[in-house]
Amino acid sequence: MEWLNYHHLLYFWLTVKTGGVTEASAELRLSQSTVSAQIRALERALDEKLFRRQGRRLAPTDTGQIVFRYADEIFALGREMVDTVKDRPTGRPLRLNVGVADVLPKLVAHRLLAPALEIGVPVRLVCAEGKPTALLAELALHRLDVVLSDVPADPAAALKVFTHLLGESDVALVAAPALAAKYRRGFPRSLDGAPLLLPVPGSALRRGLDQWIESCGLRPRVVGEFEDAALMQAFGREGVGIAPVPSVVEREVARQYGMRVVARLPEVRERFYAISAERRLKHPAVLAISSAARRALFG
Repeated sequence: MEWLNYHHLLYFWLTVKTGGVTEASAELRLSQSTVSAQIRALERALDEKLFRRQGRRLAPTDTGQIVFRYADEIFALGREMVDTVKDRPTGRPLRLNVGVADVLPKLVAHRLLAPALEIGVPVRLVCAEGKPTALLAELALHRLDVVLSDVPADPAAALKVFTHLLGESDVALVAAPALAAKYRRGFPRSLDGAPLLLPVPGSALRRGLDQWIESCGLRPRVVGEFEDAALMQAFGREGVGIAPVPSVVEREVARQYGMRVVARLPEVRERFYAISAERRLKHPAVLAISSAARRALFG
């Protein structure tokens, strides 16, 4: 691999930016011969001429223009990195890289993330969806700023990550209007033999529902199991079965899918977490997510 000498690149960049070797030398407090020698070293490394004479002044060649654009971006990113580390505002949108666990209901994820876009500065939200274990590995490598999940990080995984509880919600059972009216009567015994749409086994919500069903001595008919809550709700809208949703988004589910509440299950709780690579949350957008969740969404 060929490594670039960034000192040489800096001298070239300043020469173009300030208008000449004399001006760049004055800013760098170096002799003109030193600056010229560094630029020639960069030209030898790239095997390209970067300047041509234009009257009494130097002007960048076509290749020089390309190198200058790259250098401008490189040094702008360097300044942004320093500003970000020192919590100073930058001229670019604040980037928030979020991992969303694939079993997290999309409506909940949206409600959690919305405050990040309302912090008074431009934010670029980049969302990745996947299995919690894969997302936490990316978080530990600092490729993500935060992971939203319905389960805390596993301490046995030996990853340096920290779990922050955002809040919890009980669960509502919802169904298409005719189905909701039918099974609302005589609940919970009415669920014996009733068609249920459930999250896949192993998810936190599924474990809570299975325990509740067993404690009630019920034998419902499971007609579908889903990783994607939105897909489960779409089947529920068509009257295929009764679906569980966190109570904090039951109104949105009713509005979007036209479903009605069969009953609420205060015994079944679903918890939501923000997982970070730092013990204390620092990213302004992540702080907004945490504050809004605890104050408004789950408060």
